[in-house]
Amino acid sequence: MENPDKPASILVEHLGEITVVTINRPDARNAVDSPTARRLADAFVEFDDNPEAKVAVLVGANGTFCAGADLKSVGAGTFEQFPLPEAPIDHLDATAPMGPTYLRLSKPVIGAIAGYAVAGGLELPLWCDMRIVEDDAVFGVYCRRWGVPLIDGGTVRLPRLIGQSNALDMILTGRPVGAEEAKIMGLANRVVASGTARREAIAIAEQLCRFPQICMLNDRRSVYEQWNLSFDDALVNEAQLGRATFKSGETTIGAQRFAAGAATSTTSDPDR
Repeated sequence: MENPDKPASILVEHLGEITVVTINRPDARNAVDSPTARRLADAFVEFDDNPEAKVAVLVGANGTFCAGADLKSVGAGTFEQFPLPEAPIDHLDATAPMGPTYLRLSKPVIGAIAGYAVAGGLELPLWCDMRIVEDDAVFGVYCRRWGVPLIDGGTVRLPRLIGQSNALDMILTGRPVGAEEAKIMGLANRVVASGTARREAIAIAEQLCRFPQICMLNDRRSVYEQWNLSFDDALVNEAQLGRATFKSGETTIGAQRFAAGAATSTTSDPDR
């Protein structure tokens, strides 16, 4: 049990329609022990269940994203051992070792990456929809040197994001990967100045909140669901979700706004 006199290991802040979740164990470089993992997963289940929340941002406190699983806890045998998940994993299964990495949420999560995102702390950004990365941030499978496996989706999500060759380079060698190389690989979506990832991620979240939500979320859902489908079945699924968007009325309303002059050929402002 955590000491009640200590600061909470997971902080949740509600900024209107945006939920900011912060890993708050700076004394351990935001490494995650089992109680923190459970709180982190619960925070995202609550976000997904909250009809007022549209986008979440995941950050680490004090300029470090996450150093992975707390190896002191692992070495002491106090890091929980979880049962092998059954396939298919429930979309709100909150029992993954690092917390939320089995969850498949219905709404987007943006990772704001500062400092080190290594080992299990790399697997958390891989779970996010997007990664906004500070220019001095570092990714890496640092657990390679300690015999700690990737068991929070790292061997699955990393090759899907950056290709098998790049993924195996990182997974086999455990070498550090800086922000610019991560951007070239496709691991970082955007590279921003040091100290600004949280702010920039919130700005993107605000933009996503302003879009028609049914359309955006159905398109997002199609992207994730296509991995388990044949090409033809994926096209059918996309068509079904697209028709559901049309049926909702959002498309008609958007087209009417466009026809009324809400957009012009001289602007790229997504809010117009």
